Amino acid sequence: MTQPTPSDNEKRARDVVDRVLARAGTALDEQDNQDTTYDGDQFDREERSALRRVRGLSTEREDIADVEYRQLRLERVILVGLWGQISYQEAEISLRELAALADTAGSEVLDGILQRRSLPDTATYLGSGKARELREMVASHDVDTVIVDEELTASQRRGLEDIVDAKVIDRTTLILDIFAQHASSREGKAQVELAQLEYLLPRLRGWGESMSRQAGGQVAAGAGIGSRGPGETKIELDRRRIRTRAAKLRREIAGMAPARETKRSSRARNRIPSVAIIGYTNAGKSSILNRLTGAGVLVENALFATLDPTVRRSETPDGRVFTLTDTVGFVRRLPHQLVEAFRSSLEEVTYADVLLHVVDVSHPDPRGQISAVRSVISDLAPQDAREIIVLNKADIADPEVVAEMRSAETDSILVSAATGDGFEELEQLIAQALPRPEVDIDLVVPYDRGDLVHRAHINGEVDTEEHLAAGTHLIGRVDAQLADELERIAVDAGTEE
Repeated sequence: MTQPTPSDNEKRARDVVDRVLARAGTALDEQDNQDTTYDGDQFDREERSALRRVRGLSTEREDIADVEYRQLRLERVILVGLWGQISYQEAEISLRELAALADTAGSEVLDGILQRRSLPDTATYLGSGKARELREMVASHDVDTVIVDEELTASQRRGLEDIVDAKVIDRTTLILDIFAQHASSREGKAQVELAQLEYLLPRLRGWGESMSRQAGGQVAAGAGIGSRGPGETKIELDRRRIRTRAAKLRREIAGMAPARETKRSSRARNRIPSVAIIGYTNAGKSSILNRLTGAGVLVENALFATLDPTVRRSETPDGRVFTLTDTVGFVRRLPHQLVEAFRSSLEEVTYADVLLHVVDVSHPDPRGQISAVRSVISDLAPQDAREIIVLNKADIADPEVVAEMRSAETDSILVSAATGDGFEELEQLIAQALPRPEVDIDLVVPYDRGDLVHRAHINGEVDTEEHLAAGTHLIGRVDAQLADELERIAVDAGTEE
């Protein structure tokens, strides 16, 4: 078998970039056409749209000064990626996802470079020839920012910036920027800021104009001419401030835990089963929540539209109440700082009885999406929680891919949040998966304890209800705690008779 020549590799890489660019921008251009009746009024959409940058506006300082609220135009960006350790098909999927992330962050993707290398260059990430080619592209397109599809070291970012003469950011920085734009709750904002600070701390640049060299010491102690200075350096001051701020944010996030625990304890005390919706970002989790509950949660054709967990009550077809929680979406190579910072938001997964794992079956790599999500929640989800794979967007998916996914994931169901197909079956599947009451009851509840009768209907299964002179006669099944309360009341009622 003949090996591809360098020119073949260049052509293959260019074809990948062209396909990515052909799809770039859809997250912004199509978002206004996503409203459906089941999604409710979408009151958050206007506020979210206000964050969008303005097309055609220069970022030059004199132009920015004239813009109310400093709304910036869409940043002009170039994407950069490597393939070699991964196949070019996987590189295309990753680069396409990077383009969608850039769109969501409010930028305009103009071009891209995909280089075949077994390992990134330690100094500039790209090889010297590709770095010079990138510099020419930056100059010709008047580019503001270069986005690299991996996490860069501080030296790689600095080295590439020096060559291309433009701002260089990596995939992690881009994701953190999106989270910073979309966080709305006090806890969500604190979590994002903490993640940003932890990412920034090891990447502070020294020896800048305002940086002074380390002071102190004698020649015998390792110091000498040129090493004497005013004391603590500017970079050390910055590091100390970051550590202090990060410690304060951790305390604030920890202080918010009791409120979450109180709500969760109330649900646990009433034995309300919990269903957590998990999945890859933009797989349709919020749309499915809206279909099942009419919650009216914000839905956008954009990545990471949901950051703050939303909990809603719902009922099974046979009348049992349960909670549905919409969680933050995942993505390949999700920054570990975000996983740690958002661990408190993901606590709902830890207490879930059922996991609805939503998968975009129309995506080029749905198996990769499932693997990325499972790798994150493997240490969060309870071992006994049932995972149901919800293959969403069936209306636009390839039938062959659907058949392959159905055979690979036995506990799966095919739905379309856009059309509503499959949701009756999904509701039945959730009802079957929820834990059922385990204690049989056959007793009379006094009429002044109607609250217990209500709880038996809401959280248990009542087969027979009959109104007698002494009270309400119930036959059915409830949880152990409610059964104990009912037994005590029933005994008291019998004694009074």
